[in-house]
Amino acid sequence: MTVSFTELMASFAQDTDGTCSVTIPAEWMQGRSTYGGLSAAICLKAVYGSLGDLPPLRSAQVSFIGPAGGPITVKTQELRRGKSVTYAGADVVGEQGIATRAVFAFGAPRDSAFDEEHIGAPPSVPRPEDCGPLFPGGFGPAFTQFFEPKLGLGGAPCTGSDAHEHFVWVRHKDREDADMLALIAHSAMAPPAIFPKFTEYSPGSSMNWHINILAAEPSTEDGWWLIRSAIDTAQNGYSSQDMTIWNKAGFPVMSMKQCVAYFA
Repeated sequence: MTVSFTELMASFAQDTDGTCSVTIPAEWMQGRSTYGGLSAAICLKAVYGSLGDLPPLRSAQVSFIGPAGGPITVKTQELRRGKSVTYAGADVVGEQGIATRAVFAFGAPRDSAFDEEHIGAPPSVPRPEDCGPLFPGGFGPAFTQFFEPKLGLGGAPCTGSDAHEHFVWVRHKDREDADMLALIAHSAMAPPAIFPKFTEYSPGSSMNWHINILAAEPSTEDGWWLIRSAIDTAQNGYSSQDMTIWNKAGFPVMSMKQCVAYFA
């Protein structure tokens, strides 16, 4: 029996000292550790539960420090609460010590002389219903069973692609949760941009993840989000990649950066 995203989020045990506990099922693992998007969502869930009364999420910095799965705890801390911006931290701790450290910045809207957006719409990408699966034959990591990933443009993982970027449509199979937690959980769903260049499977791991939220209340049609992952550099076993997420209508909702360790 698998545990859906909604069920997993509902299974949190919240203590009064800012500490939460939850058990990560094997099907949510990526190799030896919890899938990174879920780790970040767990941190955010814990912060929401322990702090409360927070303005919209504006930014997050997540470091993936070590592996963790099964029973974990999440320790949260309010770092600073200003007039409009609140900073909060969260650490995921497993049997081997700290696994994930996240810092979130929440900001209340303010009157501004500027209202600009220069990312623009994505290139012409086929609609998700016209795209094939991202993982032909279903060979993706275990956690991918909870999502519907479709390859829009670029190469599939481990196909020796020449492309330095790919565009992936993703939505949760479990669409009861359509909030920020769910969006964070699948924002890391697209494989690292270096993976399509591999000619055979080689391990890789995200080291960090910087997220800027571009819309206070992101929404989309039919649950679909379009993720672009593009290599900035790939040298010495580490890749820097740039990422953007649009909703189905082509409005940008997130911009992201990642450092990825790869072994090919």
